[in-house]
Amino acid sequence: RKEFVDLYVNYVLNESIRKPFEDFMKGFLRGCPARKWTMFLPVELQVVLQGHTRCDWNLLQKNVKYSQYERLDQTIRNFWTVFHKLPEEKKKMFIAFLTGSDRIPGYVVEHFTFTIAEAKVENPDEFCPFANTCHRVLFLPR
Repeated sequence: RKEFVDLYVNYVLNESIRKPFEDFMKGFLRGCPARKWTMFLPVELQVVLQGHTRCDWNLLQKNVKYSQYERLDQTIRNFWTVFHKLPEEKKKMFIAFLTGSDRIPGYVVEHFTFTIAEAKVENPDEFCPFANTCHRVLFLPR
């Protein structure tokens, strides 16, 4: 039985995916040669590829830029008051709403920024905030 289980596990985890994995690895290494990755420690490579899983929310607030708003506007103060009361998971959902990913890119954790801009709408009470993920802009009605 042990031999059967060992052979079956080897087939499922190794043999059955060998060809697709080799094709993937060949294509990946064509665009990202392996010798370039050797400069990273495994944990550094993980951050570069996946981004940071933790964020300093106060630093994020400090780095935000404002367009048609000032840092001390009531709308902005209300936004940050509500934001800081959110649980960690909801804050990550906000980052995903803003950027398309719930992680901060690995190379910009200290310099990650986004812009809060006024959404120019006739009746702000009828509109929800919306985002431009390409440029990391949150449009916030007053």
